[in-house]
Amino acid sequence: MSTKKEDLLTAAEQLFYEHGFHAIGLKAIVQEAGVALMTLYNHFTSKDDLILEVLNRRSQVYMDYLEQGKQQGTGSVAERLAAGHLNWLKQTASNGCMFLRAKEEFMSVPDHPIVQLVTSHKEDTKRLFLSNGLTPAEAMRLSLLFEGAVSLAEISPMDEVEDALMALVQKI
Repeated sequence: MSTKKEDLLTAAEQLFYEHGFHAIGLKAIVQEAGVALMTLYNHFTSKDDLILEVLNRRSQVYMDYLEQGKQQGTGSVAERLAAGHLNWLKQTASNGCMFLRAKEEFMSVPDHPIVQLVTSHKEDTKRLFLSNGLTPAEAMRLSLLFEGAVSLAEISPMDEVEDALMALVQKI
């Protein structure tokens, strides 16, 4: 990936996460990235295309955190995945769920590619849990706990969120 494209994706992710998708225009993104508007159009056909790539990239980073937790952690699979999720929260997600924000902003068109991507991301997360030996009920519980942790991390001290999540995950 070119450095300029990477700069655009990084700037777009930061601005979308801080301000929302509709509130940020392409000019703000190119200004933050330090590139020309034409450079953006050389890499992305539209703002929606840029948003999709930002979300796809963020999804992959999240899945990488879960995998790292699973590989490096201790305890049950659910506890190790939770450790990865908590590392994700501490490093990149203290401002809520970017995926659900995207869905909220684009849900007036239910079959919009951005809405579909968000749904796929959430389903992929549950599939990851299932592929690691959790039952469907356990995967649903873990999803609920992870979503709740993301929400509470916005308003509660992270150590309290971490303690509560790990205590509940031990019951799965």
